Amino acid sequence: MQNRFEDKEISLFKMSDRTYRILSVAIFIAIIVLFFLAVDAMGKSSISKEQESLENALSRDIVQCYAIEGRYPPNLEYLEQHYGLTYDKSTFFVDYMPIAGNLYPDVTVILIADN
Repeated sequence: MQNRFEDKEISLFKMSDRTYRILSVAIFIAIIVLFFLAVDAMGKSSISKEQESLENALSRDIVQCYAIEGRYPPNLEYLEQHYGLTYDKSTFFVDYMPIAGNLYPDVTVILIADN
């Protein structure tokens, strides 16, 4: 009968020290790669939410201008000066095309691709 506190050599997998080190390094590298992939996915999600927020702010400011002044804003700079619209111009391009003073303008928000 063996004592349960004695060193037992019975194990399912017998690995040499070198194999154990290589396996440990491989698992560590896999964890680091998964971490960076998760951070990258979070960044992309953040950018899409920022774009959605900018589109909502534009829509809200355009409608507010029409409600207060009785006409839609003539250009994007007008919204920036009179209604406090701010956005990151290095990240987004806003195409603002007024149609007429009484028709909702054509507004497109485009993400500028980073190099």
